[in-house]
Amino acid sequence: QVQLVESGGGLVQPGGSLRLSCVASGFTFSRYDMRWYRQAPGKERVLVASITSGGSTYYVDSVKGRFTISRDNAKNTMYLQMNSLKPEDTAVYSCYILGYWGRGTQVTVSS
Repeated sequence: QVQLVESGGGLVQPGGSLRLSCVASGFTFSRYDMRWYRQAPGKERVLVASITSGGSTYYVDSVKGRFTISRDNAKNTMYLQMNSLKPEDTAVYSCYILGYWGRGTQVTVSS
């Protein structure tokens, strides 16, 4: 079955960086588009970035120029490089594919 496991979250100061990873299994990773979502406390889950099977990317306006989504098909892994982090980036970040969600990884941006 499809499994998605995120890692890389943590506590970081404003202006800092983190790289999230999502390791996938149970399907042919290279064939599918994938997405990163986030859910801040008390708010709905929202799309942050997506990457197609061909490598085309999309970013929500609030993270453009700061976040970079990528994938390594040989490792069945998707990444989210997050730079210049702000307190409003604090959320649980989850990866999504084919109706499946990972458990998420907590990112906290605070001084």
